[in-house]
Amino acid sequence: MITSRHWGHNSIKQSLRKYYILVTYMQNSKNSLTEQSVRLDKWLWAARFFKTRSLARDAVMSGKVNYNGQRCKPSRAVELGAEIKVPQGFDVKEITVLELAQHRRSAVLAQLMFEEKPASIAQREKNTEMRKLSAFHSPKPDQRPDKKQRRQIIQLKHQ
Repeated sequence: MITSRHWGHNSIKQSLRKYYILVTYMQNSKNSLTEQSVRLDKWLWAARFFKTRSLARDAVMSGKVNYNGQRCKPSRAVELGAEIKVPQGFDVKEITVLELAQHRRSAVLAQLMFEEKPASIAQREKNTEMRKLSAFHSPKPDQRPDKKQRRQIIQLKHQ
């Protein structure tokens, strides 16, 4: 006998439940968080740009994060529509704030808090392609040099 479990009935229920939770959460958050002020380091942490708040604070304090084109303090209040430049790996993301949140969210909800500019996306793709091309032209050896090869390298450097 085939039951609903075999046809994935539960997975459909779960995905519909997640969607319902997401929609109700977004409706509630738009009403309640527009009046609140959120610190920049806390917002960057909640939007999952940094793993910890202290890493977000250190990045803002060192001047790596720009808020509306200027350096700022970690305690700066984030506003809707603000433009932020955030370093990620080898690239810099230019984003616009769409939603405020003080608590860390799932990755799906965190991506809804901001929008990346098309120019930033194009620049990151271009940089990725350039890195791939440069890695192709400077190959790494398969293994470490042995003792004889190290001596030859040292001798070549000292000539």
